[in-house]
Amino acid sequence: MSKKRILLKIGSNTLTKETDQISRGKIEDIGRQIAKLKDDYEFIIVSSGAIAAAKQFVKLEHNGEEINVKQALAAIGQPHLMRIFQENFRELGLFTAQCLLSYSDFEKPNTQENIKSTINVLVANNVIPIINENDTVSTDEIQFGDNDKLAALTAALLQVDLLIIATNTSGIYTKASIEAGKPETIHTVSNLSALEKEISLKKSTHGTGGMRSKIQAGTIAQKAAIETWIVNGLTDNFITEAINGTTNHTKITV
Repeated sequence: MSKKRILLKIGSNTLTKETDQISRGKIEDIGRQIAKLKDDYEFIIVSSGAIAAAKQFVKLEHNGEEINVKQALAAIGQPHLMRIFQENFRELGLFTAQCLLSYSDFEKPNTQENIKSTINVLVANNVIPIINENDTVSTDEIQFGDNDKLAALTAALLQVDLLIIATNTSGIYTKASIEAGKPETIHTVSNLSALEKEISLKKSTHGTGGMRSKIQAGTIAQKAAIETWIVNGLTDNFITEAINGTTNHTKITV
């Protein structure tokens, strides 16, 4: 029986555990779950966090635009981020590869085929692709999406079985419950227009997306007949518990 393919998107707030630095413990938690699930599932990761990784090591002096500084930080932080993944995953017997993509890559048929072929070869050889936007040449996700859209486009291109977006909430909450100070998760939804009316416009501390970009990602995935789960990545074992149905999370169904 073939394994189910999961695309796991990890936001900056998950990777930092809402602090100012990348959490090795969280990356180890993710690796440990993947190692536990690898007989039944194969994983492709879309990871933010390059800018957060850089801020641990440098403070840039600049006179330019803020976006240029973030691009420079991403260039510094990406190797550090990959090193942390590689070191923690290797201890668990997992091998990783870096894949940097830009939006223009999804617009050209030849490039699309190259992405699919490369990732399929990596996965077939038990190597986990870790994808990030090529921030030094592209600014879309830095400004708008914290890799949510990139994850959805990649999921659609690869026709994965499931898109999991790890964030810092237990899915999407109803607006009324947030206003009452007692957040309640919307467990299953297919009507994304109705869902948009429930969301807050607030963006997260390190990330740039907020829930709107996650719904936009869910829309892309839904059109490709892929279910999206929005889960709380701050908790331990968030992947295995979501798969086992023991946590509150939002499922955007097809």
